[in-house]
Amino acid sequence: MTNATSRRVTANLALTLDGRYNGPGGPADLSAIVPYAVTDVGRDHLTRLCERATTALLGRGSAEGFLGFWPSVADDENADPRDRGYAKWLVDTEKVVFSSTLTEAPWERARLVNAPAADVVTDLKAGGAGDILVNSSPSVIKALLAADLVDRLYLLICPEIVGGGQRLFDDGLPGSRWTLTRHDTGDLGEVAMVYDRAR
Repeated sequence: MTNATSRRVTANLALTLDGRYNGPGGPADLSAIVPYAVTDVGRDHLTRLCERATTALLGRGSAEGFLGFWPSVADDENADPRDRGYAKWLVDTEKVVFSSTLTEAPWERARLVNAPAADVVTDLKAGGAGDILVNSSPSVIKALLAADLVDRLYLLICPEIVGGGQRLFDDGLPGSRWTLTRHDTGDLGEVAMVYDRAR
């Protein structure tokens, strides 16, 4: 097996029942997501994301937002150990940040790219080892779904209908079939699911 086929592309996102990754208030409106992301099911799901991942792909908005939160969690001895573990992984891992406007990478161990996501992923798959995780970055996930380059989806479904906001699965995506390989249900009705692309 060659490196070009051994690196999986995985993607992580939390969605409401009506398929939104934010509410009608815009990108910062995560009121229907956050209560479920901090449950045991949500935190265990977060831990699984990075078990095999060695590269994180981030859109500019996610990279800047994460920078304002996760590094301090990595150093917080009172934080949930699962949050600390994820935060340390995110700080320490290789990060690729997609941006056409930034002139300097916002994180250590990060590099900026201004190129189509499909091209960047194809290059990453040609070398190295470990999963390539598109980390809560909808614009990048959408581009890779359109190119049929996502091998695994980690979805946290939050039991709320928000009635507005941005959707992950836009019309016009190519048809594809997925196999449910794991699902965990929490006390609040949140469901953490792992889907693998059936090829």
